[in-house]
Amino acid sequence: MKREDNLSEKSIQYVKGVGEQRAKLFRSLGVETVLDMLYFFPRDYEDRSRIVSIAQCREGETVCIRARAEVNPREQRIRKNFSMFRCAVSDATGMLPVLIFNQKYMAAKLERGQEYLFYGKITRSGREKQMTVTEIESSNQESKLCGRIVPKYHLVSGLTGKICMSIIRNCLSITEGQLEDVFSPEFRERYQLCEINFALEQIHFPKDAHSLALAKRRLAFEELFLLSTGLRMLRGNRQNVTVTPFLNTDCISEFTATLPYELTEAQQRVVREILTDLKQPRVMNRLVQGDVGSGKTAVAACAVFIAAKSGFQSVMMAPTEILARQHYASFQQFFAPFPEITCVLLTGKMKKKEKTAALEAARNGVSLIIGTHAVLSEELQISNLGLVITDEQHRFGVRQRAALAHGQETNMLVMTATPIPRTLALTLYGDLDLSVIDQLPPGRQVIKTYGVGEHMHDRTYNFLKKELDRGRQAYIICPLVDPSDVLEAEAVTEYAEKLQNRELANYHVGLLHGKLKEKDQIMEQFSTGELQVLISTTVVEVGVNVPNATVMIVENAERFGLSQLHQLRGRVGRGSFQSYCILICRSNSEIAHQRMEIMSKTNDGFVLAQKDMELRGIGEFFGTRQHGVPELKVANLFTDSGLIQSASNASSLVLSKDPDLSQKEHFYLKERIRRFFSYESKELVFN
Repeated sequence: MKREDNLSEKSIQYVKGVGEQRAKLFRSLGVETVLDMLYFFPRDYEDRSRIVSIAQCREGETVCIRARAEVNPREQRIRKNFSMFRCAVSDATGMLPVLIFNQKYMAAKLERGQEYLFYGKITRSGREKQMTVTEIESSNQESKLCGRIVPKYHLVSGLTGKICMSIIRNCLSITEGQLEDVFSPEFRERYQLCEINFALEQIHFPKDAHSLALAKRRLAFEELFLLSTGLRMLRGNRQNVTVTPFLNTDCISEFTATLPYELTEAQQRVVREILTDLKQPRVMNRLVQGDVGSGKTAVAACAVFIAAKSGFQSVMMAPTEILARQHYASFQQFFAPFPEITCVLLTGKMKKKEKTAALEAARNGVSLIIGTHAVLSEELQISNLGLVITDEQHRFGVRQRAALAHGQETNMLVMTATPIPRTLALTLYGDLDLSVIDQLPPGRQVIKTYGVGEHMHDRTYNFLKKELDRGRQAYIICPLVDPSDVLEAEAVTEYAEKLQNRELANYHVGLLHGKLKEKDQIMEQFSTGELQVLISTTVVEVGVNVPNATVMIVENAERFGLSQLHQLRGRVGRGSFQSYCILICRSNSEIAHQRMEIMSKTNDGFVLAQKDMELRGIGEFFGTRQHGVPELKVANLFTDSGLIQSASNASSLVLSKDPDLSQKEHFYLKERIRRFFSYESKELVFN
């Protein structure tokens, strides 16, 4: 058994300095073993490596100095249980008073005439500079907290940075530089990567900025390589799975001829790609990516039609009950000219009688089952499943897609309205083939978008009332459900009451948020026009279709990402009337104003996605991390584009020579991939 195999199983509890209580705290952070601890990377660093002279100290700077204690510290009690210790220190350039607040153990380190490293902030008292000290170390010992780059970790109450660093040092001592590298020396030389033991030591305790950069590059490359290789293997396994091909793909024109519009060239291209997959004896795994309003649902309907005509059933899962019901209504309309193609709805909130009937219909061969997570239930038994569709892919993941198939090998079609740059999509969804609907249907009006300050509030609502008086409807979006003492943002419950009593007193107003039990009833009232204004949280972000709604007002627009604002904007402009999106920004920050300007200038979701990632970073862009896709701790899928390509090329080269990593030299690499994916994807199998 390899050294690392033992380490991966050794509980963190038995490392010096941990014990049972701290082990529980570390487990809450996902750290259970020595190896987990070594891969518990810093969230940031504090550069204390530059040591300045006392003469170089500037007010407001946090610096590190090397100086001699001129006197023993004197204690001054400020109030009960709070003391300040004062000591004068000097170097060849001058004298400086240092202050230590309420840390007697730190003051006790100082002895007159001895030299120390002091780290702290320079302030001024009258004409005199002074330092408020946060760390002190003897200059005669190896520096751990001063005079070097110091790591900072995401921790919980009960764990401090010092404790964490001490335990990581103990873990590094245990490994003794014996961790086996997934990459051979030749591989590392080819891709200019440092060795793993060096990388793990330097990511935690870098000796300088260059060593830290080497460690980050190595570990980022490793993450991207493992991700790319693992997803390629999953994809390869699925592509080798045989299924019964769909034999009636040529009859698609029967369906498209009944549509009240002609499919765009982009829709037709994606339909051809899907049909080409379905005619093959290998399983389809395809992602359809398209902007708001690009017509993904019609493309999905084409796939369901061909499945039904070929004798197969289909399942479609949506992230919310509102969207599931809307899809149900849409597909019933699509298939109205074809009475032999039947649909049934299955949701968790259905009455027992309705649910029993839906399950019975599924067993008896109904063409399409549409639902929420209820379609994952073991109660659902499908006699001849041929196609699984998920809507809003970023809300589901690898494991849920597998669960949808109910143990059967079946074709998979996943859809998302979240525009993702192609290289990024291929990295995130490496187990899927990619289709893009990059064209909107003709005749769709551009939604006029305005970013305004809160001083435009009255004017905005006067405009809204004019639209309502013309018979139109509107959405008003708030970022919070309930008022917050921490966040300065409109809460939907309180704001709805305020608007109903003032600006919108003469209009029919509805309130919608995720905690309400009557969500579907309220949405139905808005869809039928019974409600003129819907004041809501982002629960309406995805899929809600009300053609008569022409105004979208977003309060505290600065609290939303560009892609989310674009999704919200896509709720209007779905009919023949000119539509408007008004973003009320209450922030004076430069980035907030940049984002409002970008929204006003473009309706292109792909452009907005790129800008969103530039301004906010990849993690916030997605909001919900891919279930079943490992978390990237070092690599950044936006800024590391060159490294992504390099790791992808390396992965492709390795798998071209050894597709299932069965060669002896790749034994450890395969184990690392298995471990890399196992945290989120226990069911994934790499044959």
